[in-house]
Amino acid sequence: MLDIKFIIENRELIQEIIAKRGVKADVMRVIELYNERKTLKAHLEDKRAQANQIAKKIPAVSKEEKPELIKQGKELNHYISNCEPKLRELDEAYQQELYTIPNLISADTPDGASDAENLPLKYVGNPPAFDFKSRDHLELAKLHDWLDFDSGAKVAGAKFYFLKNDAVLLESALILFAMKVAREFGYTPLATPDLAKSSVLIGTGFNPRGDEANIYNIADMDLSLVATAEITVGGMHADSILNDFQLPIKYVASSHCFRREAGAGGRESKGLYRVHQFSKVELFQITAPEASQTALEEILALEETIYQRLGLPYRVVGICAGDLGASAYKKYDIEVWMPGRESEDKYGEVTSCSNCTDFQSRRLNIRYRNANNDKFFPHTLNGTAIAISRTLLAIMENYQDIDGNIRVPEALIPYIGQNIFKVKP
Repeated sequence: MLDIKFIIENRELIQEIIAKRGVKADVMRVIELYNERKTLKAHLEDKRAQANQIAKKIPAVSKEEKPELIKQGKELNHYISNCEPKLRELDEAYQQELYTIPNLISADTPDGASDAENLPLKYVGNPPAFDFKSRDHLELAKLHDWLDFDSGAKVAGAKFYFLKNDAVLLESALILFAMKVAREFGYTPLATPDLAKSSVLIGTGFNPRGDEANIYNIADMDLSLVATAEITVGGMHADSILNDFQLPIKYVASSHCFRREAGAGGRESKGLYRVHQFSKVELFQITAPEASQTALEEILALEETIYQRLGLPYRVVGICAGDLGASAYKKYDIEVWMPGRESEDKYGEVTSCSNCTDFQSRRLNIRYRNANNDKFFPHTLNGTAIAISRTLLAIMENYQDIDGNIRVPEALIPYIGQNIFKVKP
């Protein structure tokens, strides 16, 4: 959330950012509602002050004067009671419109309307050169009996699945491995709830309701299944005041993630690439504002360390304005080589990392104070340490041999105790 005073003073800049992002937001409507609300609030405060003055006078005046003052007091209180619902309506309308205003955009964010215009920044590792016809991850999973989408659909619906056999061990190994790397970078491990209140989702920049929401809601409860542990970890410090010497705070959190992915589909979304539930290890930082850009580069370096140690070829991509989430000021993705993709571009997203500046901390009311007790909004950052389902996909497709056996990445051998998954006869 941006400061309303900043929005008023920089309305043309905000309108330009809204246009670059391609989002629906009305700066002038936000300012109009703010002014209307401010005027009514001041008017009501004046009327309350008048009512209080009358109430204080009543005990001291003569018996003859009291009836008139009591009458005036009742009329004022009745007027105030009638105006208060209007102020609440304005408060709600103003807050809803304010929440549609996205974050600022870093100067080095590429222009562009969609992910097709994201900017590749560097390539790391060489894609495997198979001397045989390679299989995609669904064919390999069938050979190994690792995936059961039919049972998943029977139990929960399309795009849910069961992991089976060694794939379950591989998932656990990836989670432990990512946690270990994050601890090397100084992150505190967490296992978070899979549910969060609407206020927490809204605070972290996620829309819990409506046709465009990507969130599963719990009927008749103020709870939703989380799309990422960024939501729950961000909510940990809502309405709190930290000390500057505590910063930076670094968390690495394991959780399930649930996404409706309404309207998502296509041939590149097959199998594990786009599902409704998956496991993920998330990185989250709370930093002083002057440290956040450095923190973003550190998160990216951590993510790269994970995929380098897994031996998976990847590229780093700078995310364009039209593909940024509302909270993100600047964002990188890592895309891993996935030989089974049907398009010429065989890189698929596995991680992202974002600097959200003070956009989330304002919405969550997270502040920190210095030695003089001055209070400020910190910056928050998040990143995917590892998205398990897509990383499973990439390991299967990059580490296969002619017989369909799958080598275990060297970094995972200590967690699994073997160096190859052989096709069972």
